[in-house]
Amino acid sequence: MFHRFWFCLCLWHLNGVFGDDELKSVSVLEGDSVTLDSGLNEIMDDDLIQWTFWIKNTVIAEINVTADNMTIYEDVLDGRFRDRLKLDNQTGSLTITNFTTDHNGVYNREVFNRMRKTFFLAVYEEISVKKGDSVTLNSDLTEIIEGDQIQWMYMNENALIIVISQRAGRITVTEDVLDGRFRDRLKLNNQTGSLTITDTTTQHSGRYVLFKFGPKDSLNAFSVSVYYSVHCCGSTEAVIRLVLSALVGVAIVVILVYDIRSRRAEQAHKTE
Repeated sequence: MFHRFWFCLCLWHLNGVFGDDELKSVSVLEGDSVTLDSGLNEIMDDDLIQWTFWIKNTVIAEINVTADNMTIYEDVLDGRFRDRLKLDNQTGSLTITNFTTDHNGVYNREVFNRMRKTFFLAVYEEISVKKGDSVTLNSDLTEIIEGDQIQWMYMNENALIIVISQRAGRITVTEDVLDGRFRDRLKLNNQTGSLTITDTTTQHSGRYVLFKFGPKDSLNAFSVSVYYSVHCCGSTEAVIRLVLSALVGVAIVVILVYDIRSRRAEQAHKTE
């Protein structure tokens, strides 16, 4: 129940149910640092500022001005944030260094009794697919176990497209969202939760996120680019084509030179 509640909380943020609260989505390169701006110019004398991570709504950093205390919780969640968090004691902004896919997810900054701010950070796996072809987004699961819940979202428009509840034995595919752009195009691997999108169009380009709730919560993020057949070939293929073109060009030049020399020799022979 907690997992479901927290995911609903994430969805409320994503869909702006918190009124003026704004979700900021950030694409991060693996190994980079990213700073989450608190939105504060200064901290008030009685502020309590908390940064939480989406898995189990875990507090990872906080500033308690009244207690004159600033704390970074590096050992939570099996130490995934150890030696990676830096907290600005003037503004409350949080910096995450050496970002990896383990740090993908929803981050909340809450100034109690004042404001809340939400960020979605992810390292996206880049995938390209030709228009009309199929693309598979892998869950990295060998099987869905009892109690797991799998939820696929199309992040460009914050649309929930698939929910798998192993506990309830139910799979919900919402193909009619976004004016039916996914209708008859979604194929789900019931064993692993991997998703295949068939007959792709440019409307299917965008960012997809798989939330996995279970004994170990995690998420996968994909950035899908659908291109037309005139899309430029890969770098290796381009080099091969360039080399072949050059060889053909050289061969043509050799033939022309040989032809010219043959004609000259023939003319010289006739004049003798």
